[in-house]
Amino acid sequence: MEHLRGDDPVRIGPYTVLGRFDSGSPSSTAPRPRYIARSADGDRTVLILLPCAGADPSRWAAEARHACALPLPGFLPVDEAGGTPAAPWCAAPYVAALPLPDALVAHGGPLPEPFVRAMGVALASSLRAAHAGGVIHAGLSPSAVLVTPGGIRLTDFGTVRSAGVDGEHRGSVPGLDHASLPPEQMTGGRPRPLGDIYGIGAVLSYASTGHTVPEREELPEGLRAVITACLARDPAQRPEAAALEAVFAARAGHPVPDAGTPRAMSGPQATVLDAPFAAALPPRVAVALARTAAAVLAAEPPTQLLETHSSRVTGTRD
Repeated sequence: MEHLRGDDPVRIGPYTVLGRFDSGSPSSTAPRPRYIARSADGDRTVLILLPCAGADPSRWAAEARHACALPLPGFLPVDEAGGTPAAPWCAAPYVAALPLPDALVAHGGPLPEPFVRAMGVALASSLRAAHAGGVIHAGLSPSAVLVTPGGIRLTDFGTVRSAGVDGEHRGSVPGLDHASLPPEQMTGGRPRPLGDIYGIGAVLSYASTGHTVPEREELPEGLRAVITACLARDPAQRPEAAALEAVFAARAGHPVPDAGTPRAMSGPQATVLDAPFAAALPPRVAVALARTAAAVLAAEPPTQLLETHSSRVTGTRD
């Protein structure tokens, strides 16, 4: 959790903002503002998402409402949408999590190949289930992937759809991760399942090299062929999610992230220390998750936070 800045909101809907979810590192480029916030009674802590820069608020709000109806395996559950037509927001139950770019920062560089393979299983499994139900994520990028003690979770649902209507060139639309955007969607094509596969390729490229568009030789030899196939410019040359899941599952060398129903993670039993996935995490990433969870638990109560933030902005107190 990062400290709030002078232009950050201190309250969103019924929630008081505790801090920024994404770090300020140059590699952490979330397509939309994300905040950790708490209810007035202190009983509910949430991850709040706001529209990305340049997004149409009404289109974004429609995607947020759609996300509320998607209890899909591996998707972070969005269970509340609110705000005004000009300033919508949505919220998901908070769980200890690091955006993928922050996980690389915590690890000190690209993640180990076995862990990247396990990520591939989790991502492909989630998208297989989504595509079977007629759902397309349309927003996969490194910042859309959260590393949690209980597995990999997907957020930023519908970013491409909310950025602009089909048929419009998206190459210069602010807020999109253009390095992760499939070529056919860059030029205005309608998001389709094989576009999500391109997104998986970009995410796994980033996880294994630190770049979403690496040279082929930079990719680990054991991942090179499958990631290259995901990043084929021709969608017809990309594998479908089920085939991709099978390839990664056959090669995974350690416990695979659980892509089960994510709502269970919001319960009191889901902690950094007892979650099954903790054993599969790179040690430095596990430590960073524990520190993040501790920081959120120790965050100032809402009334103190508001007073402190107000004094910083007005300069009335030291």
